Amino acid sequence: MLPRKQPENPVKLSLQPYGSTERAESMKRFFKTQPGEYGEDDQFWGISVPQQRAVAQTHRDISLELLDQLIADPIHECRLTGLFILVAKFKQSKVRSEKWKLCEFLLARTQHINNWDLVDSCAPQILGSFLKDEKDQRLLLRLSESQQMWEQRMAIVANLALIKDGQFESILKIAPRMLNHKHDLIHKATGWMLREMGIKNLELLIGFLYQHASKMPRTMLRYSIEKLPPNRRKAYLAR
Repeated sequence: MLPRKQPENPVKLSLQPYGSTERAESMKRFFKTQPGEYGEDDQFWGISVPQQRAVAQTHRDISLELLDQLIADPIHECRLTGLFILVAKFKQSKVRSEKWKLCEFLLARTQHINNWDLVDSCAPQILGSFLKDEKDQRLLLRLSESQQMWEQRMAIVANLALIKDGQFESILKIAPRMLNHKHDLIHKATGWMLREMGIKNLELLIGFLYQHASKMPRTMLRYSIEKLPPNRRKAYLAR
């Protein structure tokens, strides 16, 4: 007897009608899918983020088994929609153990979270949100030491939730580790978090810049000083 074919994922079926060939080609260029680029060989249906969020909203109660299929799907929009659903499940959870279970679910699937929009749609909302209420935040330090660039970006942008909560210790430990990183996407993420820290606590940002500005990659520096007065930005960029 032939094995029974697995039924199509209902979320995937809901997404398909929104596909656009023209938009898919544009997204391939935007997310750098050419050989040697960071999104090499990723596949797109050409579905807008608002359309994906609308589909996610109607499927928030799907099982983790179906969600696992979605996050592992080769189609980019399926993975992103799956992450939107995972974030919704996390926000609905009121018990710490349930929230940690969803964190573990996410961390076990980082190989599929392989572009900046996928990382940024879940790391602050799940990992950062969970850790801001925890005394031990070494998980982010461990992720920052990963050999996988997307896990490193997760470690960085997860700090957004901590920074908004007035917690800066983690980003101040992780940011110096990224000064010599080779990839622009890590420079952008680190500069973004430093900028957000400066919005909450300008003194800490100025202290970080005093110590590290001369060694910071240009992109990281630009992002971090974006909210400073023009004359101060020029002074840092002239160093």
